[in-house]
Amino acid sequence: MDGTDDRASSLPEDDPTGLQSFVVLLRGMNGEFNRIAHEFAHAQGLHLTDVQALIAILDADPAEGPMTPGQLHKQLNLTSGAVTACIDRLEKAGHVRRVRAVDDRRVVHLHYAETARSVAGEYFRPLARSTGIARERFTDEELAVVIRFLAEMNRELVVLRRQAAPGV
Repeated sequence: MDGTDDRASSLPEDDPTGLQSFVVLLRGMNGEFNRIAHEFAHAQGLHLTDVQALIAILDADPAEGPMTPGQLHKQLNLTSGAVTACIDRLEKAGHVRRVRAVDDRRVVHLHYAETARSVAGEYFRPLARSTGIARERFTDEELAVVIRFLAEMNRELVVLRRQAAPGV
C-alpha cells in the first residue's frame, strides 16, 4: 500500500481502457487484497477460508436475514464438513456466534461477533484510510461510474461462478 508497485507502467499506451488494462489492474488489486487477507488470517490464527467465511457473514444481505451454514456452503463451495470445521474455528476464536432461529430451532444463524468486528476494524483501518485517500482523487460522478463498474463486475463474477458450479 506504499505505492511502490506501479502497475500502471505495464498498461498498453495505445488502449488505456482496453481489456488488458482492466486485467492487469484488477489482478493487481486482487493480489493486494489477497495478501492483506492472508496476513489477517495468519495474525488471527485462521485459515484463508475462514476469512472468506467471515466476509460472507459480514456482507450477508440484511433483507435475506443472517447467514446460515447452508448458505455459506453454497457461497464458498465447500463440503458441509468443511463448513462445520470452519464455523467451529471461527466460533472458538470468538469471531462468530451460532444462534438458533426462534421460529425453527433447526435453523442456525451465523452472526459476526462484536469483539471480532473491533479486531477486524483495527486491522483493516489502514486499508480504509487508503481507500478514502484514493476516493478523494475522484469526483462524485466519477465514483458513481466506478461503483457501477464494480457492481457489474461482481454480478458477472457471480454468474461465472454459478456457471462453473451448477446448483450453487
